[in-house]
Order: sequence, then C-alpha cells, then structure tokens
Amino acid sequence: MTSLTRAARSTVFALLRFSGLPFLIREIWQRNRVTIVVYHALEPARAEVHFAALRSRYNVVSLSEYLAVRLGQTTEALPPKALVVTFDDGHRSNYGLASVALRHGIPITIFLCSGIVGTHRHYWWRHTKDAGEAQALKALPDEQRVQVLLGKGHSDEREYDTRQSLSWDEIEEMKSSVDFQSHTVFHPILPACSIERALWEVVDSKETLEREHGLKIYALAYPNGDYSDREVGLLQRAGYTCGLTSDPGFNNSETDVFRLRRLTLPDEAGVSEVIVKTSGLWAMLKACRLKS
Repeated sequence: MTSLTRAARSTVFALLRFSGLPFLIREIWQRNRVTIVVYHALEPARAEVHFAALRSRYNVVSLSEYLAVRLGQTTEALPPKALVVTFDDGHRSNYGLASVALRHGIPITIFLCSGIVGTHRHYWWRHTKDAGEAQALKALPDEQRVQVLLGKGHSDEREYDTRQSLSWDEIEEMKSSVDFQSHTVFHPILPACSIERALWEVVDSKETLEREHGLKIYALAYPNGDYSDREVGLLQRAGYTCGLTSDPGFNNSETDVFRLRRLTLPDEAGVSEVIVKTSGLWAMLKACRLKS
C-alpha cells in the first residue's frame, strides 16, 4: 500500500469515526449484543493503542465467560457492549501480547494451529507470491492446493530455518493468562478437504493440545472463516462447544454457537479504523455497496 493510499484510507476512517455513527451504533444497536473481533499478528506496540481504545469503549469479556452465559452455566448476565478479543494462527509476535493484555485488563483467546506452533514449520500462505495467489489457492480442492505448494517447495511438515509461530515454551509461559484454543492442525480450508482430512484436522488438533500440552480445548476458529454444515457437525462430533467464523456481525441469544460471527481487524490498522470496524459500521457500508 502506497503512502498516498494509506493517507486516504486514514482520512476516510477518521471522517467515519468523528461522524458519530460508530458511537450511535455502539450505544443503540450493538449495546445488547456481543461483538467478537479477530486479529492475527498484531505487534505488541500497536496492541497497546488498540487495547486502550477498545477498553475505553467496550466491556471486554473472555470467550469462556461469554459461552458460560450463553450455555446457561451461570446466572450472571453479560455487561452491555460486551466484546471478545481473539487472535488466529498462533503467530510468533503473539508472545508479546500477554503482558499488554494484562496491563489493559483484556482477556484474549489465541487459536493455535497445533501442527505449526512449537515447530519451525511455516504457514502455507506465506509461500505464495502475493495475497491474490493465496486467495486463489484457498478456492482449490485441498489436494490440488497441496500439490501446487509442493511445486513451490513447501510442505506442511517441512522444517525451515526460521520460526513463524509461538514455541511451546512461550505457550506454557502465557497460558496462565491467555486462553488457547484450536485452529486445526495445518490450517487447510476445511470445506475444500475430504471428510477424512477435515475430521483429522478437527480432532487431532484438539487431542494434541489437550493431551500433550494440558490445554482445555472447547472452541475452534474455522481457518479463513470457511465452514459448512459438515464442519459444524464435525465440531459437534469432536466435542467442541463452539465454532467461530469470519462472518461479519454481532452475536445475540439466537446466534448458533457453532457459527459465531467475528469482525476482522487488520493488524496494521490505525485507531480510527479499529473504532469504525469494531462498531460494525464498515461491514454495514460494504453490505450496502454490494446490494446497490
């Protein structure tokens, strides 16, 4: 992104932020719904700014607290403007988030790819030439995607010189304050997988994280947010309590807990963009544009 494009983007989000619309949405429409946001590789320095902005505008609760209320395990109601903060993949930079989150009183959930964290294996999309190629590969049947990546020299189990994910020592250190959950084993696009591969990704990730690392796994975030009725059934069969999508929107008492909605926040976003996107305004504007 060029500096001119970045400046224009910042201007648009600043105008939307100070229009008062995010405030109105938050105080009226969003107030009695639960907002779940998702980051990926947010750097700790930027997290300081983002977390401060979120804490001043929302009542941040943990994913487990939200689910306890939804599933009737407690009579204590959630506060208004409840918000849950999640991270997908288990990137190496996530290590610095624990102290930042504690400082701001922000409980976070990190969804781990069990076959990548704790190794020198790489996230497969990091071996594509650009975002467009990665998106094209996501649309392929999984076996075909794997073959294309093999042609580029990448395989799921190849160990590289560099580490892209959290180590097990880092996870062990963080787990007293961070909620770790499942993001499958190697992050394939589940609906593009055979039933055997999809089931293995869902089951093995949960079992490995629980058996070998003492984590209590109750949630799975669908890789790339992609799922179908089949994946919902696989999660239920494997003993998960919920599944998280990338479908934009808020969550209420009617939302299927295996189709929880999340708003995606770019790791490089400025504060105005965070405020606008967390309110749901940006997703609403995009939806209106698509309908027109």
